[in-house]
Amino acid sequence: MVQDPRVFAIGLDVDDRFGVFGSMLGMTHPERLIGTPVSESAMMGVALGAALSGLRPLVVHLRVDFMLLAMDQLVNYVAKWRYMTQGQVKVPLTVRAVIGRGWGCGAQHSGTLPSIFAHVPGLKITMPSNPYQVKGLLLSAIADDYPVIQIEHRHLYNDACHVPKEMYTLPIGRGEVVRKGRELTAVTLSMGTVDTLKACERNELDVEVIDLRTVKPLDEDIILESVRKTGRLLVVDYDFPFAGVAAEVTTRVVEKAFGDLREAPQRITFPECSMPASGVLEKAFYPSPDTIAARIKALLSRAPQTSVEGGAHG
Repeated sequence: MVQDPRVFAIGLDVDDRFGVFGSMLGMTHPERLIGTPVSESAMMGVALGAALSGLRPLVVHLRVDFMLLAMDQLVNYVAKWRYMTQGQVKVPLTVRAVIGRGWGCGAQHSGTLPSIFAHVPGLKITMPSNPYQVKGLLLSAIADDYPVIQIEHRHLYNDACHVPKEMYTLPIGRGEVVRKGRELTAVTLSMGTVDTLKACERNELDVEVIDLRTVKPLDEDIILESVRKTGRLLVVDYDFPFAGVAAEVTTRVVEKAFGDLREAPQRITFPECSMPASGVLEKAFYPSPDTIAARIKALLSRAPQTSVEGGAHG
């Protein structure tokens, strides 16, 4: 906001004292924080009009589940304007969508949904796994002339790591090898990266961990290069299994590196059911470093398999 007067934020509670779980406190230009009524479609439409007029809006959704109420604006207008005008009209619109469990949030406040948005041509999707990535990818998104959805896990707001005070950007569409290994490639994103790293470090597993950082465009090259070295693939995706990010990654590896695989790829996802509200059941619903470590150990110790299975618990 200091460097670009075209940037403003709009959304439910962006201007309240809690500052979107603390992530928007102490803003330099509070006059450019526009709190809205609970009307997701309307605020997305306002942001679209602003973007088409040359501004750079940041739309904040406190829960990704309620972005579904803005899907007409997002899918039929935001994503398509640039294509329909043959690139003559830019849509520099950024969406921050918050995900994450916590207090027994239940079925209607627990979505992740990256594959739904990634299915739509014209949208870019980022999913950072630490505060450094949150800032770098968000600044890239705001500067991008295409619409970008950044899906942020709210637990990241309590994490700590080195985040430079100065402006910096991270490339959208580039993954990162965050841990070297030789026996298995684990492809992860968001909180899945955090838990997979814990699983590998606590159990001293010889696993190469790839943090995707971006769902779309997908960094296919970094995945294939690693799988060709290790011969095994496990995708950890905190979302539902059917037609999800894990399914897309698995398909690309099977299509383009099948001959390098020592056994069938595997994936760890949510079970194929809605999130329970009970804290005890919610804990069981989510994968964890222990369940991830157990699956990796099983993959490294057993005979080759011939089928791909989903589900958090095998």
